Amino acid sequence: MSADHAATSGTPEGAFGALRGQLQRAATEFAGGPDALEDILLGMVDDVDRAVREPLEIFPVCHHSPASALAMARRLREKQPKVVYLELCEDMAPLLTELRNCRLPVAVQAFAGKVDGFPAEWAPLSVVAPITEASAEYQAIAYALDTPGVELVLVDRSADHVYQWDTSRARQEPDTDEEAPEEAQLHGEAVGVEIGDLRPRFAELEEHLLRHGRVRHWSEWWHQYVEVPLAGSDHDTYRQAMFLIGSLFRRLAPGDEGRVRVDEDRERYMWTRMREHLAESGAEPADCLYVCGAFHAASRVAEFGVEGTDTFTISPRTATAWQYGLIPSSHAAIEAQFGLAAGSVSIAATEWTKGLKRSRTRPYRLAGQKGAAKKAASTKAVASSPGAAPDRLTGFLQQAPALDTLDEAELLGWSVDIVRAARRNGYLASTADAIAVFETSILLAGMRDRAKPTPYDFQDAAVTCIEKDAVPGRRDVRRLVEIMMGGDRIGQVGYDALPPLARDVHDRLAPLGLRLQQRGVQRALLDIVSRPELAACSDVLWMLRRLLPHGAARPIMGERKLGERSLQESWDLAIGTHQRALIELGYEGVSLEQVLEQRLRREAYAPQATAATVLAAVEDATLHLGGKRLADELGTHALKVLATERTVDGAPEVLRRVRRLLAYYRTHEPVLPQWIESFAKTGYAHYCTLLPTAFVDEDATVGQVAAMLGFLFGMESLALSLGCDRTQLELAVAQSHPEDPAKTALLWAARVQLGTLSRAELRARCVELLDNPLVVPAYPRYLSGFVHALEPVPGLADVVVEAVSNAFGRLPDTVLLPWLPLLITTLRSQAGDLAPLLIREAARIFPARLAALDAWTPPWLAEAQPAVRRPEPRARRGVALLPAHPATCDALAELLGCTDGWAAPESPVVEGVALLTAHPATCDAVAGLLGCDDGWSEPVGTAPPAPPASALAERHPATAAAWESLLART
Repeated sequence: MSADHAATSGTPEGAFGALRGQLQRAATEFAGGPDALEDILLGMVDDVDRAVREPLEIFPVCHHSPASALAMARRLREKQPKVVYLELCEDMAPLLTELRNCRLPVAVQAFAGKVDGFPAEWAPLSVVAPITEASAEYQAIAYALDTPGVELVLVDRSADHVYQWDTSRARQEPDTDEEAPEEAQLHGEAVGVEIGDLRPRFAELEEHLLRHGRVRHWSEWWHQYVEVPLAGSDHDTYRQAMFLIGSLFRRLAPGDEGRVRVDEDRERYMWTRMREHLAESGAEPADCLYVCGAFHAASRVAEFGVEGTDTFTISPRTATAWQYGLIPSSHAAIEAQFGLAAGSVSIAATEWTKGLKRSRTRPYRLAGQKGAAKKAASTKAVASSPGAAPDRLTGFLQQAPALDTLDEAELLGWSVDIVRAARRNGYLASTADAIAVFETSILLAGMRDRAKPTPYDFQDAAVTCIEKDAVPGRRDVRRLVEIMMGGDRIGQVGYDALPPLARDVHDRLAPLGLRLQQRGVQRALLDIVSRPELAACSDVLWMLRRLLPHGAARPIMGERKLGERSLQESWDLAIGTHQRALIELGYEGVSLEQVLEQRLRREAYAPQATAATVLAAVEDATLHLGGKRLADELGTHALKVLATERTVDGAPEVLRRVRRLLAYYRTHEPVLPQWIESFAKTGYAHYCTLLPTAFVDEDATVGQVAAMLGFLFGMESLALSLGCDRTQLELAVAQSHPEDPAKTALLWAARVQLGTLSRAELRARCVELLDNPLVVPAYPRYLSGFVHALEPVPGLADVVVEAVSNAFGRLPDTVLLPWLPLLITTLRSQAGDLAPLLIREAARIFPARLAALDAWTPPWLAEAQPAVRRPEPRARRGVALLPAHPATCDALAELLGCTDGWAAPESPVVEGVALLTAHPATCDAVAGLLGCDDGWSEPVGTAPPAPPASALAERHPATAAAWESLLART
């Protein structure tokens, strides 16, 4: 034996001298001489000896182990310690009293939404410590809180130190390849803190144990080779065996310096806190009990024990503000977070119940907790000295494994229950399947050297005999076995243990008359007309829909938009299922309105926030919070964000939201807010500046450029009224020279809107594209640009319909058929929102009946043919005006030298040719002035020949002189 082992034990032999000798001989025989194997084996005995001789009794446990819980319950009733030191975050102590208001399993949570002293990308920080009834820590907590004169002291590092000592870890994204069940997501992305993380860190060792133990998972190995043997053992045997296992895993741990350092710092931290408490309280170590994981119980740090050194300095906490609360947990969530086999925690709960009945142990439960029994009479404490414990480990290791006799009644019950559950879930199971499951379970247990089938053997047998190759229902047989063995119990935090915000939500939704803490989906019907008090419930539900995960509050009927309120609503509520999310809202504020305002500010002022993001926050603030203060503040910030953007990625979203907000303010406010006027003015100038670059930028899509043009044309009237210059837009369009076909078509549409390109020229260009065989393959992209142009220029719908129709009418089948799929995919992927406008325009142009299509002529072809116009009868206009304004007529007659005067009103009106014959002098004078010397044409019949022009001039010299004078003046 080496000198260091002898020094550790205190004597050459010590209490475990016989065991040391046996292990030393075994190491020499297997390894051929002293080597590392001997050091490991003897070091394990030294660790056990050191832990056993510690004056402050150490109670090693494993996380959610029924054997540990049974041993803890028995030891607490025997010893009745006055101080219980528990390996749990010391800052979580005030929450433990609230466990009596909950239904286990639940998790104690420390949450920090904002970080100060940690990297910003780590936020939010969350640490959880799940607690089940079949766990040793719950037994210690229940005993300490319900026993007068007992003090419970949490000694592990704080939640702040959990992240301080783990600054090198990488924030990994959750695995999205396979979505975890809803029950397994109750802890979210929190860091789990457990008591007794007993699992080999040496991969080869775990693989060796699983292979030789003929099991599939570590949880199954632990159940078979640790839980079952230790379930009925005495206290000393249990402690020494757990010390040995912890020492084995510790000495065979891989050389991860960071993880080893954290483990040792935790042990130094806990022993430092315990010595400080002993010095302050004056408690005797013999009256105390230290509950920790077996891995930490076999510690070799210098600070170990009440006589250890005080060289460890605890670093101060950061300035991060932590908040604490209880959140619901579940067996599946615990298994998913700590890497346990599916169903292992449920099986542990079943084993805990069976162990209580078999050993007749009375467990501890918090008074007032649901399902808690009456307080049992306290038993007399049994004095015991941890250092005087004899060597029970040697006998435990040498004894043959006790063969647990087959419990046929239990196995028959399992077989019948699983067949019954399989039938309810669609399996064609029968009595023969129950017999097959029974026999196969025994067969599998025999193949794995087990006298009694374990729940894992039964699960494998049920899958083999019932499931076969198909799963008809929602659950497979493996999941049915887990439910039958105890199910995935899901905890619940009681009303009194909820944070103020969660209680306020329950109070405000009380008029609905629903059991909101119940899990599952409940239907809420709100008739606001007959019950106006439900309008407040509607406001709460819409805010919960904005704040909680999808499915917590889902509207079935009714909607809430700017300026619109539904009179009747229907909701599917699952607030009890999403209780964790509701509780975490309570960490952010005391009311929903406060939390919503904080989140909107956080989203708007985030470094990566865009103008579209800020406008969305403005819309939500107006929709849910009302008032103008927050909306005006965020709107002003949106103006600043827009001015700093150098890309057009958010232009479509900006356009949609600005249109909605502008329509709301125009209909509900007497005047537009100052911020939206400034936004329209700044946005007009901003997008005019970016427009030429966006047309040639390959990263800018045609939809984004169309949204820019939609903003410019849609806000043009408002922007011009505020002082903007339309010349800026005209120059921006003139400077744009795109090469992409879609953007080229979009530019043509913009020029049509500005008036620099006529619709006829646009139609001609479309015809030229179809006539050019080199451009025909790219014609769908031109059409995509035309369809997107309907956003800024909706009046071009008829031109777009014409362009598509011409393509179908003119292209040959050899070109049209290969191109048709590309056209459809282009329209669907790039113009899905604008397709309805195009369809409505086509429905207006094309005939409604198929029979009328053959004789139908498209409007654009009908306009190309010259139309024959028939002369319409014209009403006599001059005759009515002359008597109404005689002064004008008299002046003209005097100028022309006409002295005949006015005709009588009752005389017939003479017009046309009759006027010429009635007043030949005027006509002759005009003809002479114009040089017409043909004279009057002889009418058919009796009309004399007309005199020549010169004769007319000579005959009427006054009229000719008047016309000459009039023409000279003009």
